[in-house]
Formats: sequence, C-alpha cells, structure tokens
Amino acid sequence: MHDLETLNTGGYASTTHLKLTCPLPSGLPPAILTLGATLTHLDLSGTGLSSLPSEFGTSLPNLRILFLSSNNFSTFPSVLAQCASLEMIAFRSNGMTSIPEGSLPTKTLRWLILTDNQISTLPEDLGKCERLEKCMLAGNQLSSLPESMATGCNKNLALLRLSANRFETLPEWLFDLPKLAFLSFAGNPCVEKQTAAATAKAGTRFDLERIEWKNLELQETLGEGASGVISRGLWKQSAEYAEEVAIKVFKGGVTSDGTPRDEMAAVLAAGFHEGLITVLGRVVGHPDEVVEGAAAEGGEEEKKKFQGGIVMQLIPEYYAALGLPPSFDTCSRDCFPEDASLSAAEALGMLTGIAGAAAHLHQRGIAHGDLYAHNILASKADRHALLGDFGAATIYGMDEEVYAGMEKLEVLAFAHLLEDVLGLIRREKDKKSTQTPEAETAIVVADAAPPAAFRDSSELTEEEEEAIVQGLEKLQKQCADPQVNARPSLEDIAVELEDLVGFRGMMRIPIPNLN
Repeated sequence: MHDLETLNTGGYASTTHLKLTCPLPSGLPPAILTLGATLTHLDLSGTGLSSLPSEFGTSLPNLRILFLSSNNFSTFPSVLAQCASLEMIAFRSNGMTSIPEGSLPTKTLRWLILTDNQISTLPEDLGKCERLEKCMLAGNQLSSLPESMATGCNKNLALLRLSANRFETLPEWLFDLPKLAFLSFAGNPCVEKQTAAATAKAGTRFDLERIEWKNLELQETLGEGASGVISRGLWKQSAEYAEEVAIKVFKGGVTSDGTPRDEMAAVLAAGFHEGLITVLGRVVGHPDEVVEGAAAEGGEEEKKKFQGGIVMQLIPEYYAALGLPPSFDTCSRDCFPEDASLSAAEALGMLTGIAGAAAHLHQRGIAHGDLYAHNILASKADRHALLGDFGAATIYGMDEEVYAGMEKLEVLAFAHLLEDVLGLIRREKDKKSTQTPEAETAIVVADAAPPAAFRDSSELTEEEEEAIVQGLEKLQKQCADPQVNARPSLEDIAVELEDLVGFRGMMRIPIPNLN
C-alpha cells in the first residue's frame, strides 16, 4: 500500500509496484506518469477514477499489470492500446457499457477482466489478441462473441468466463478451440431449462435434508471466497446428538466465475461420489433470506445478504490443497510450493479419484469449469483426493448437441493436472535420489497421517513406479490432443487409471450411504 503524499513528493521514484486506495477526485495523479522507467504493476481500484489522460500509454511503456476495478469507467479507455507492455487489465464492477474498436493492446494482452459490468457488445479487435489466455466476462449483458475470436484466439485462450450473461446459444467454434480448458456459462438463457430441471430433481431427492438454521452452530471460519464463507460447525440433530460439519453460506453478487446461486445449484445437482465433498443438506430458515432475484436487482447491501447455504461433511485436517492458484506470470496454470512432491502411488490414487468424480459430473450434464489442483483437497497418506469449489460449474444438460464437446474441454484441464502431477512425481524422485536413508525415514514420520484403518501400506518397486509414470505420460498426451474430438472421455480416463492401479479404488473417507 502506498500513499498519495509520498507519491507527489517523489518518494516512489524507482518503484516497480504502486497501489493507491484513497479517493482521486482530481483524476490520475500526474506523478504516476513520471514512473515510466520502472513501473510494471499499477493498482488504482476503488479510487473513483473515470478516465485516463491521453499520455497514459506512452508515459508508462513498461506497465504490465493494471487494476482499475470498482471505479467509474463507463467506456474502456482507448489510451490503453498505446501501452507497449500491458498484459493484464482489470475493470471489474465499473458500470462499463462499451469497449470501442481499437482500444485493446492487441499485441500484448494476455489476461482481461471485465466481470460485473453492463457490456452488451465486444469489439472485433478482441480476436486480434492472439496472446489472450484468460478472459473474464461474467456478469454482463452479452448475447454473442466476436466471430474474429474463432481464429484469432485459437492459439492461447485457455479460460473463458461467460456466466450470468444473455446468451441464447453459444457458437459451435467455441468447443473446437484447442487450448480452451476452463469454460463456464451458467446463468444464461441457453442453460436455464437444464439448471431448473437439475435443481428441481435435487430438491426432490428423499435423502437431501432440509436443515433448519436454528439447528446449526457456526464456529471458526475455514475459508472465504467471492461466493461465500465456509465455517466449521455443529449440526444439532437432537438434544443428545450433534454432528461436526462444514457450513457454507453463500453471498450475493457476481463473482469472477458466475453467481453463488448457480454454484449452489451445481453442488446440489452433483449428487454423491467418493471424489466429491458430500453435501448433507441445504439450509432453510435463515433470518436474512432474500426473495428470488433480489440480489441481482438490489443494491450492494442486498448482495451481501444470505443467498442460500449448504451443510457438508467436514474434511479431516490432514487434507490440504494440492496446488496454489495461478500467479500473474503463470496466468492460467497452477503454481506449487517448491517443496511439494508426490510418489507415483500417491499421485495415481488421487488422479483416479478425481477422474472418476469429473466423469460422474459429466454423466449428470455438469461441467466443473475449474478443474485445477488448487481446487483439490488431497491426502498423501490416504492416496485420495476430493474435487471442490463449484463456483465456475455449469449445468449444461445431456440433450443439447451443441454442448457435446463440453466434456472434451474439461479433459484438457485434466491433461494440465496430469502434467502438473507428473512434475511433482519427478520432484519426489529427485528428492529420494539425494536423501540418506535416515532423511527418508524422518520425512515419512513427519507426514500427517490419517487413522491407521485408512492407510494403504503397499509399496511399489522402481519398475512399477516407472510403468505408472510412463502410463500417465501417455495418457497426458492423449488428453491434450489439439484435435478436441480425438480426446478420450473422462470415463475412459478413469478406467485407464484404474487399470494402472490394478484394482478399483477403495473408499478412503467414509460417507453416508446416500445413493
């Protein structure tokens, strides 16, 4: 965090990163334009800006990342086309209505965030952004995409968020883009019927409890994201019995992936699978419940109100995220701690479960949309993993021919996961090759361990481990085939992984018999 006074007195003359949060009623401080020699990251979100000076682009030739979210830009500033190095632009929640042709830095743009605005048309110039890898458009008024994207964005576009717009149909070419792996389009007219049908079916399942808010006791917060808060809690089922659970309370408003309402619909429609976190019931009777559509039509205070809630199984503490979210540099690919590693056996057990969970979702016409390592909770000792975070999920249904390629896009996401996990296996092998026997023993002892009843103590020979690695490498290439239709199905992937395991995976975390 920086301050305006120090900026104006030359205190940040050689800075590379600048962030101001104070109101800027007089517009962009001229002192910022003097930082062109070094400034690469600029964040002026929430400062009230509505325009940029004409010399902005030429004065900041090294600027790579620009955040101007929660401001008052009704029109995308054309001066940004003059920024010679600009790779990432964020204009979330500006009330923006138009993007003029010629305003995008087409040669350098890699990551574009326009979430939660009022944009109805995108410029054809977007198709000239051949480096574009990540495009966040949820929460606008779009009903079509520029045809230029079909050929111009087919080299690098990996992630596209179209949820909460006005699409009656999606272009067929979208499902042929060779690099597209993370797509979401929930909350559009084209999937309205499918979502309603899946929600109704989930609501009539005899085994899904309606859990009264008064019977829940919230304890410490386990995590918080754009769509809601997850807390540890107690579900008081009688005067004598209470079950430890996780409780997610959804908030209103549009997230970068979509809306909390669509996320909850997908979670409930997903049903039960060993590789998914079990939903025990949905919350009813919350004192702050809002009526249907109020969050979309109301102001900021309405959006903060309760938008629904679910009660889930509490995952053991020895489960942890398999990866870290993408960085500015990796853009659409996950990061991993330097000391993270997996054995071939651990990796295979986790991948088998995740492939099975993803196949289960698509058999129900649901795309996860965010199949990343950072959305997977994993236990090395259990050799087991759980797929979570349905914020980008889309219920696309089973009958629409235009969405037949949806699963094959998600297969590419699984290919990326395979590539990442193979990297973790190589790290483990490198680690073992440099360790003494005493060090290896110490690491095994230090690992968090689940109850002994869940452990799989079988060991693999070097030859068996090498066979697994070769099998995973072969599968990864098949899943990453640039010809989208040539990729295997998720069910085929799960079977292939089970064959590598040599048996059908056993259940690691007990869940209620709810099927």
